[in-house]
Amino acid sequence: MVLLQVKDVLLHFRGVTALFDVSFEVRQGSIHAIIGPNGAGKTSMLNCISGVYRPQRGSVVFEGRDITRLPPDARTGLGIARTFQNIALFKGMTVLDNLLIGRHVHQKSGVLGGGVFWGFGQKEEIAHRALVEDIVDFLEIQHIRKKVVGTLAYGLQKRVELARALALEPKLLLLDEPMAGMNAEEKEDMARFILDINEDRGTTLVMIEHDMGVVMDVSHRVTVLNFGEKIADGLPDEVRRSREVQDAYLGEQHELAEG
Repeated sequence: MVLLQVKDVLLHFRGVTALFDVSFEVRQGSIHAIIGPNGAGKTSMLNCISGVYRPQRGSVVFEGRDITRLPPDARTGLGIARTFQNIALFKGMTVLDNLLIGRHVHQKSGVLGGGVFWGFGQKEEIAHRALVEDIVDFLEIQHIRKKVVGTLAYGLQKRVELARALALEPKLLLLDEPMAGMNAEEKEDMARFILDINEDRGTTLVMIEHDMGVVMDVSHRVTVLNFGEKIADGLPDEVRRSREVQDAYLGEQHELAEG
């Protein structure tokens, strides 16, 4: 089943074309990587999917519904969550508080019910906290759950941002360079968590990542962008063998590293 369809998306800014008639599909339950050199249009594409940008032409269809004109909060309500290349956490708050903020779209009791902490509001608060604690255990961040986010190391902050996105219980999770700036051990942990999110929680992921070893190891399908255009779309092995992809990344003399 196709969960997400991107159809002929054109995006430009004052004469600069960021995306030119890009189309691809993301199947439910898959890990779909979007790769390409710097400036290829990868983050612009994620912004079109999440609602930060609205393309001048084309469409974004989620679960059979055209969401091209929906604002980001409406897409979040439909089950689309994301992380950012530059960490976007509330750094003066604790890890738990950041995760609880991620539960806001699921709050049904309203301000009054939550404020008086009575009846349904109390039960809902307990349920939200139980789910957040489950995510804390899942991502192995129990030891920092009450720490202020701004005091944490960069790799842990990236994991907390992933946890907050999971708190939304997304059907589609968009990851913008989840391993950027990490050392080898942190990358290994993050790759394991991404696989677990997909396999154990059944979450569909769209991921931008520069580490080709990771992309080829964890992805079910890969879309390649270059100068805003799609130049390849297929299984990781097919993409690795593409001469056009090799040229875009490394020049004609080289090949993509074997995964």
